[in-house]
This record gives sequence, C-alpha cells and structure tokens, in this order.
Amino acid sequence: MTLDHVRSLSGGINQTGVRAYNERLLLSILQRNGALPGSELARRTGLSPQTASVILRKLEQDGLLRKGTSVKGKVGKPSVPFTLNPDGVFSLGLKVGRRSADLLVLDLEGVVRHQLRETYDYPLPDTVFGFLRDGYSSLIKEMPEEMSNRLCGIGVAAPFEMWNWNELVGAPEADFAAWHDADFTAEAAQITGLPVYMVNDATAACRAEHVLGIGREFRDYVYFFVGAFIGGGIVLDHAVFEGNQRNAGAFGPLPVADINGVERQLIELASISTLESRLVDAGEDPRQLWQQPHDWTHLDHYVEPWLDQAALALATAMTAACAIIDFEAMVIDGAMPAAVRKRLTYLTRMHLATKDMRGLIAPVTVEGQIGANARGIGAAAGPIISQLMLDRSAAMLGHG
Repeated sequence: MTLDHVRSLSGGINQTGVRAYNERLLLSILQRNGALPGSELARRTGLSPQTASVILRKLEQDGLLRKGTSVKGKVGKPSVPFTLNPDGVFSLGLKVGRRSADLLVLDLEGVVRHQLRETYDYPLPDTVFGFLRDGYSSLIKEMPEEMSNRLCGIGVAAPFEMWNWNELVGAPEADFAAWHDADFTAEAAQITGLPVYMVNDATAACRAEHVLGIGREFRDYVYFFVGAFIGGGIVLDHAVFEGNQRNAGAFGPLPVADINGVERQLIELASISTLESRLVDAGEDPRQLWQQPHDWTHLDHYVEPWLDQAALALATAMTAACAIIDFEAMVIDGAMPAAVRKRLTYLTRMHLATKDMRGLIAPVTVEGQIGANARGIGAAAGPIISQLMLDRSAAMLGHG
C-alpha cells in the first residue's frame, strides 16, 4: 500500500522518492518520539519484527535514519536505537510577512541550518521575489554539494489575498494591487527548480508548533500566532486542519469586545500592528518592535496595556471557539520576546478564568515554544511532511 503520488524529489534525493505507507509511519513515529529500537517500533506499529527490520535497513541505506549506540538491557541482546538522520533531507522555507521576509534551510530534525532575512515597510512582489532569487543563489553557493543535492522542495508561507492588506500595512492600494497577478508557486518553482508547497502563514506557524513544539502534547487545540496581524490554526485529532479553502484558523475577523465593551475585531486588539500604532502616537519608532534580537524591555510603558487588551480579546475568542469544538488547549505564540509571550499567556489565562463558561469545559492555556520563526519553519516542514511523513502524525502509537 502506498500513499498518493506526490511530486518527485529533485537531484540526488531521487533515490528516496515517495515513501511507502509503512516507511512514512516509522519516520513519523521517530520524528515525534525520538530514538527507538527496531523491536519497539515493530510493537508500536503492529509490524512483524522482520518487516520492521527490512524497512529500517532500507531507510538507513537511503540516508534517512542512523543507528545510535546500543543499549544493553537486563535480558537478551543489546537494543540499537534508530533516529532520524538530520542530514538525510533538507528543505527551504520562505516566509512572507507584513514587515519582513525570511528564507531558511531546515534539516530533517527541524533544525534551521541557514537563514536570511530582508525587512521592508511593506511587501511587494518585486521585493519578495527579488529576495528569494538573491537569497536562493546565496544559500546554494554556501551549501556543500551533498546538502544541496538533498533539497526536497520549498515551502512558501504567506497571507492569503495579500492585496487586501494594504490599509493595515500602510501601503498604497495601487502598489499592493500587483499581488493580484503574482503567482507564488510559479515564481518559486522558476527560481529554485524545486517542488513548491504553498500554505497560509499562520497555518504554517501552527504546523511548526504541532510537529516540533508543545503541540505534540495535545490532541485538539487552538493555536494563536500574534504577529503584525493575528492568525492561527486548528488541530483536530493530532492533525493540522486547514479547512475547505485551506484558511481554517483565520481568527482576525472574530468579533470581540475591547476593555470598554466596544465591539471590535480580534485583529484590531491582539495584533502587534496595534502596538505599533501606540508607539507612533507617542512619537516612538515602531521599527523597534522588529529589531533582532527581540528586546522590548524599554517599551514596557506601551507594551503592558497592549498586553492586557490583547489577552482579554484572546480569552473572548477562545471562549467562542470552545462553544463550537471541545478544544483541549489554547496555545499562544508570536513574533515577540519570550518574556512578553509568557506574560501574554499568563494574562490570557487570568481573563479566561473570569469568562462565563457554563456548559463548556475550560481549555488549558499554554505558551508556544517555536516563537517568531514558526512561520518559516512551518513552511519548510511542508515538503518534508508531504514527501516523507504521514499527514496525521502517529502520536497515539508514539505514546506506546
């Protein structure tokens, strides 16, 4: 049995092509749980030890797995754990944000090996595609041949319908209209020659958290990513749910009340663009919010009231979400310093505790672990998941 055919890997990676179902199953379990011996993998999958051994040997020969140091048990032969080989496959991720674009190289373990960034006042096609063209050329020159030969694709994470965001990013409508005719997939394929995987930027962030972060711990949850604007994702039964139009988790338009009880949209209250406006009104440079490394400690006077308002709005949105689906958890992440994210999570938890949730089961509220890079990492994870893993992670099997 094999999964539906997906576009072949390029260059030297062709020998690992589209994986069969059981190969994907073993790779998914190892990705989610870390090193495991063949006997344990056989037990968790229901495969015979001989079948599991044959598949593991093939994956090792393809360079996707490597053996660890043997562990001697109390009885029987020592067990040899298998782990993903971080050099087995690489992918590119392009994140297109409202204030910056990132191009990164991700390995099979989810570690960022290289990353480039370009900042701008607002994104336009010529700027974004020029950055991709120059960045890809630069990264390829830096990579050893054995690494570039194992690039399996490029994931592109961008807001859907970019042309609708000109007012919110302060861009001229005529300039932003250029996005109507822009084709991310065609441009990225032409520049890189790699298979291209498009995803909404907030969904990409959710994917990164689900595969590599705290999302592993929950079955059904809502994920909020607070960036220049707010978006997020939904996870159901251990899988990121993209929806009919691949736009699930578009939380920005949700109606919520501000601290004064006035109905607003979530995007107006829980987005960093709102904090930018506070700084502009006070005569401060809003670009401080996007400088690397992130440090907002000198802006506490502006950040704290924004946090309280954002937390109240998030708690209101989460209460509404729980009335629709019995979510287990609420995960909060964003393009902000870790200390600010922790504070936002705490305040949201406090506001959620004051909500009238009769008839509902309150979710746990936790902070995400990936941070500002989640959208780029999630984009880059797309080609790897599509070609090597099961879309629905083997989490239940993974808990043994």
